[in-house]
Amino acid sequence: MTISEILDRLKTGNDRFVADQKDGKLQDSARRTELVSGQAPYAIILSCADSRVVPELAFDTGLGEIFVVRVAGNVANSSSIASIEYAVAHCGSSVIVVLGHQSCGAVTAAVAGGNNGYNINHLLAHIAPAIDACGEGAAIADVVKKNAELTAGDLMSRSSIISDAVNKGSVKIVPAYYNLDSGKVDFL
Repeated sequence: MTISEILDRLKTGNDRFVADQKDGKLQDSARRTELVSGQAPYAIILSCADSRVVPELAFDTGLGEIFVVRVAGNVANSSSIASIEYAVAHCGSSVIVVLGHQSCGAVTAAVAGGNNGYNINHLLAHIAPAIDACGEGAAIADVVKKNAELTAGDLMSRSSIISDAVNKGSVKIVPAYYNLDSGKVDFL
């Protein structure tokens, strides 16, 4: 599939999800058997770890179709970048979606500030540039969207594997926003 076809497939799958008309394909024992020898997911989704955001369902995909990396705040840290690099370099994935979402707890915590302990503070520090870019008093939704956009940039600036693939035209990075209430994914 071309990059355009992959994006269309994700959008069409999301439309089915929103309409409660999922097709549920590629989720049976035959598909599991097919995938034993390897995987070739067409897209990578860098998503928040929030339990309300399930990319496989939101895009109505089956086993082996998307490579999902989940971390609170959908941030580009060393581990999430390495996972994405693996999918680009070894699985042939050609679309990366950085998926923020409505009412993100990590973004809300980052905006609130305070001491959340070493590990959470370290994670939330990745969201600080989005807060700075949006300015004081910005709506959480705006910070979430800005965070997805800046994270897409981080993937380029922090990974030669990803940036080389994007520069060659074999990979495209797209920030997006998942609406919890409707299930709709807005590609930014």
